[in-house]
Amino acid sequence: MGLNATPKGERIQIGVFGKTNAGKSSLLNQITNQDLSIVSAVKGTTTDPVYKAMEILPLGPVLLVDTPGLDDDSDLGSLRVDKAKAVLRNTDLALLVVDCRQMEDLRWERELEQVLLDRKISYLWVYTHCDLVEKLPAASENSVFVSCQTGQGIENLKNQLAKLVPQEKERPLVRDLLVRQAVVVLVVPIDAAAPKGRLILPQQQVIRDVLEAGGIPIVVKDTELPYIFSGNFPRPDVVITDSQVFEQVARIVPQDVPMTSFSILMARYKGNLERLARNVEVLDTLQDGDCILMAEGCTHHRQCGDIGTVKLPNWIRQHTKKKIQFDTTSGTGFPAELSPYRMVIHCGGCMLQKKEMQYRMKLAQEQGVPMVNYGIAIAYLKGILQRSMSWVAKQEGKAYTDTYDSKR
Repeated sequence: MGLNATPKGERIQIGVFGKTNAGKSSLLNQITNQDLSIVSAVKGTTTDPVYKAMEILPLGPVLLVDTPGLDDDSDLGSLRVDKAKAVLRNTDLALLVVDCRQMEDLRWERELEQVLLDRKISYLWVYTHCDLVEKLPAASENSVFVSCQTGQGIENLKNQLAKLVPQEKERPLVRDLLVRQAVVVLVVPIDAAAPKGRLILPQQQVIRDVLEAGGIPIVVKDTELPYIFSGNFPRPDVVITDSQVFEQVARIVPQDVPMTSFSILMARYKGNLERLARNVEVLDTLQDGDCILMAEGCTHHRQCGDIGTVKLPNWIRQHTKKKIQFDTTSGTGFPAELSPYRMVIHCGGCMLQKKEMQYRMKLAQEQGVPMVNYGIAIAYLKGILQRSMSWVAKQEGKAYTDTYDSKR
């Protein structure tokens, strides 16, 4: 990720949908001014969703997604169509692309339009090849006519999209909990699993949010944390730590200094903190043979001591004294069928859009499979969940810290 890049999970996602050869790839190339997608008269040229992150004025940072044709009847067509429909889970705006010369049968598009309406996703009808048709139908409020050959209508398309951008209330990570000049200590362990030469995304985002609040971030490794309380530094207003060193940090930080974790703040940021915290006591009911799904939103090379595949599973086995099985998923590979699992333990989801995290939460809830996240699970197992959530609850004026800490 570049120094000034907006994370994928923070971008407006625009899905481009339509039948094969409707002009989706050509449209995407025109919008981006790049030969991003292969253009061909051969049906089914786009076999997988193609993603392009970029800035488009006047929209700002967006993620454009070119999808396979909805009517793909090739041997792998059904799988391709399923992938196209899966894109809807993260779609903020949709483009329904139709070739002006082939408007007699719109049943595929009408079906998708109903799905968009049901999911409350804003959309725009985009009629391509308008330069090749003598008489165009009348335009409606949610339709535009474009030519990917001449560029006609492309700027109008961008302007129309800008009007449809959902105006969500800004979701701060931590700055709304802070006062100006608050001293915030961020504990960042540097071990074999840490990425070389950089901080992970939640750490970067929290530092930026503290600065936005006019706060004073102090970043230390867990091994240097005792020095913060040696009398040589201002007393922190709050300590925010990586969850995997929760226990060590809790022993060092005085009881009267508030403490929480990056993962807990990320759960709040994605809108899931209260729901995730309610499920954590399931850890005390696990039995021999139960299987837990460890889910991560990003893909990375797993190192010795990896939190999701080594540390957290070991802590759960030690806590339960049971023979627990663990499956792992990463990136977009979240299973639709969760019945084999007693519970799901998810990462903070920093690389996933809020919509995707909400989808996963809803899927688990509908199937009766409790979900918690890494930070909440670790705090509970270490007996410090109440402490790690009470500062957030107090600052928000909420009372969702009634979950009891684990009786160890």
